[in-house]
Amino acid sequence: MSSLVVSLVQCATRWHDPAGNRDDFDGHLTQLEQPPDVVVLPEMFSTGFSMDSQSQAESMDGPTVSWMRERARALDAALTGSLIIEDGGYFNRMIWATPDGEVQYYDKRHLFRMAGEEQSYQSGSTRRVVEFRDWRLCLSVCYDLRFPVWLRNQQDYDVLLCVANWPAPRASAWQTLLQARAIENQAYCIGVNRVGQDGNGLDYAGGSAVYAPDGADVVLAGVNQRTVTAKLQASALTALRQTFPVALDADSFVIR
Repeated sequence: MSSLVVSLVQCATRWHDPAGNRDDFDGHLTQLEQPPDVVVLPEMFSTGFSMDSQSQAESMDGPTVSWMRERARALDAALTGSLIIEDGGYFNRMIWATPDGEVQYYDKRHLFRMAGEEQSYQSGSTRRVVEFRDWRLCLSVCYDLRFPVWLRNQQDYDVLLCVANWPAPRASAWQTLLQARAIENQAYCIGVNRVGQDGNGLDYAGGSAVYAPDGADVVLAGVNQRTVTAKLQASALTALRQTFPVALDADSFVIR
């Protein structure tokens, strides 16, 4: 298991403009600091955090998923982020596209009722851990971060990925929860947020970050940074788990 280079892309997203957002992200993808293994985009990166699911939804073979497949192949990297998908219902779906053309996905489990998300989308029921270049990554979306039981590491992942539209007034909670999830799960925790103002007038301050398995910050993006890159070290992860094996004393549980 070698190191994993992860690039985080945080930028403002155009409201209900998937084509424009794909063009904007294309520009940011050309400015990555070094060749990445994984590129992470924010939650609902093609539309902004919209409750207008019926008019904004795409299919799994629609233009944005196709774009993700093409960019993953061109970058020789996995590309992930969430968008609005219609697939027997409407989902806030986190897509995981790899260079070989394969696509896996995770449907957001915890829908943000304070914005009425549960009225516009169906909740996911399946936890998703993907494997890429010998690393195991658990996928999650925004509000999921507040639910540690759902995200509890059952010794089945090395990285927790969370994509978000997390408003500026709750920025402190965003950083605290990312750090807490890293510490309690002895895993790298990566959070990618957006910046700017959305169509609902909500402000976002970025704060995309990578926390190490011991809670130390590896990288923290400033509000004016659009891309940051971090190298995850497998040796540090293994050493911590061997010298401080808290997972051996974890409580067993079943989620219903």
